Amino acid sequence: MVAVERVLHLDHPMDEVVRYLADFSHTEAWDPGTVSCERIGDGEPSVGAEWDNVSVFRGRRTELRYRLVRREEDRLTFVGRNRTATSTDDLSFEERAGRTRLTYRARIDLHGPARLAAPFLKREFERLGDAVSERLPRAVADALGAPPSSR
Repeated sequence: MVAVERVLHLDHPMDEVVRYLADFSHTEAWDPGTVSCERIGDGEPSVGAEWDNVSVFRGRRTELRYRLVRREEDRLTFVGRNRTATSTDDLSFEERAGRTRLTYRARIDLHGPARLAAPFLKREFERLGDAVSERLPRAVADALGAPPSSR
């Protein structure tokens, strides 16, 4: 198992941020490893909604089917699976004076022989966590417009 955690501060109200991030297809904008992420079905994303995600990690292409397993006012959890890995993106939110504090946790559990590589992937996952920390606030700002304080 390899895990990273980052705390981000976003200049938008929590309900807007949660609504935006509940659509996992937006990972194309904020996750540097995501090549494509397409929703299966339509409508407002709710528990059980799924996405087909294609990512590149360390030069290798991987496909996972993600499912929204938790959607609460202050928390979203997505779990992606394929034959060699289970990936969990857990996002917790706090409202702070019209801004949002986001705790982003990403975890990957490797299966079978791939498990042996886990100790060697920590540094790469940390770099990916840093890149998400830079890109996610910009993606939220681009999608939701200027922060309410500057509108």
